Amino acid sequence: MTLAPDRGVSGEFAFEDIIPGIHASGFGQVGDGRTFSFHVERQLLLVEVYRPRLSGPVPQAEDVVATASRGLVDIDVTDERSIAAAVRDAVWVAQPVSR
Repeated sequence: MTLAPDRGVSGEFAFEDIIPGIHASGFGQVGDGRTFSFHVERQLLLVEVYRPRLSGPVPQAEDVVATASRGLVDIDVTDERSIAAAVRDAVWVAQPVSR
């Protein structure tokens, strides 16, 4: 597990937690007030981006503003750097969720 050294950083993409492995997961901040989370499920990396200014500590389904998924073929789920690069790419290409 890796924790970001300073949660006070604003304006930058940052991971707050990354748990590597076959069930990799984690979360962080996009830098513009939005947050994101990711996890591995059925050979896919799934990423959700949440709206800014969440009302509670746990995002709800209505807080999701964009999603992305990616296969695990080129991702080493045991390496935090590989996971971080894949998640960062996925966050930037996440597609808006229609309501």
